[in-house]
Amino acid sequence: MSSKRSTAGSRLWTGGRLATLAGDSGWGLVEDGALLVDGGLLRWVGPSADAPAAEEIIELHGALVTPGLVDCHTHLVYGGNRADEFEQRLHGASYADIARAGGGIRSTVAATRAASEAELLAAATKRARALMREGVTTLEVKSGYGLSAATEARMLRVARQLAGLGVDVRTTYLAAHALPPEFSDADDYIAAACQWLPELHAQGLVDAVDAFCEHIAFSPAQVARVFDAARQLGLPVKLHAEQLSDQGGAQLAARYQALSCDHLEFLSPAGVQALAQAGTVAVLLPGAFYALRETQLPPIAALREAGVPIAIATDHNPGSSPTLSPLLMLNMACVLFRLTPEEALRGLTVNGARALGLRDRGQLVAGQRADFCVWDGAHPRELAACFGHNPLIQRVYQGVQGGS
Repeated sequence: MSSKRSTAGSRLWTGGRLATLAGDSGWGLVEDGALLVDGGLLRWVGPSADAPAAEEIIELHGALVTPGLVDCHTHLVYGGNRADEFEQRLHGASYADIARAGGGIRSTVAATRAASEAELLAAATKRARALMREGVTTLEVKSGYGLSAATEARMLRVARQLAGLGVDVRTTYLAAHALPPEFSDADDYIAAACQWLPELHAQGLVDAVDAFCEHIAFSPAQVARVFDAARQLGLPVKLHAEQLSDQGGAQLAARYQALSCDHLEFLSPAGVQALAQAGTVAVLLPGAFYALRETQLPPIAALREAGVPIAIATDHNPGSSPTLSPLLMLNMACVLFRLTPEEALRGLTVNGARALGLRDRGQLVAGQRADFCVWDGAHPRELAACFGHNPLIQRVYQGVQGGS
């Protein structure tokens, strides 16, 4: 051990197998590695034999260490559930059929509007804790089940409160999710959704703006109006795009330098190139693909060839992806989409962070946030290969153990 003077409050985690994910490819494995943590940041990462001194030493006993998981696409705040739609789909109804019949998003809107803020917070807290128990240290939460000024605000306030659990929460305004029952004209509703945004932003409730561009939701022209409103406030944008059909949403999002485009089963070659040129992250959502029994695969090979960063996320929501297991998403991303285990883990760490516009996390390198996970495993590929159990030993958030 180095004889350098230790920093007050510093902690050295030593004797672990580190999957740093440093650089753009490779696991970045450090056998018998150590991490120096101080002030919530990683100050040094490398072989245990070369580690600097620290005020406190924590022995890892050969455990696997990865960056903390980043769930960059969730709908964590809502009322009710839609288990009935699961049954309907098994009897042949499609996602679009259910939506046109007044179910789907509209069903959750009714339940969310009827729920109090305290009820929404209690339910969302349970869901967030479930994600944290599988290693999530940063998560995104979208609105979009309110579709009114009051309920969208209530959802976003609840999402902000989840940060008190010991997880970083990024909030996304998704009022352009579906047409609420009190509006008969989509253009009129888009105008209202754009009018609500400045006040919500002024209240500090919005980190980004999203929309659902699809034949059962909103057109590219309508989404562009929402994105223009976001741009006027200096807010970044994201987009639910090309899930059920190719609407040219990816090209639209790229024109606005979107942080991410999500779903992308029907992404075209032109859409792939647009994302690549804009530096937009492709967020794949295997939980929704699985639950809806989709057959149209996202164009993985084309995304790889174009160098588009690929993230994965749970897309937790009550209808099309009611999972709370990011570890299962690692496995599904490999089995369903044929990602490699390394691509899948990068998708839930460094690329998940990039999909939120965050460059200070997702890798175990000096200067990054001290958000990491200690696992019972010998190699990071095991996290994707195995499913149905949780190998997490310890979750560290900003250098603090636990937090859940």
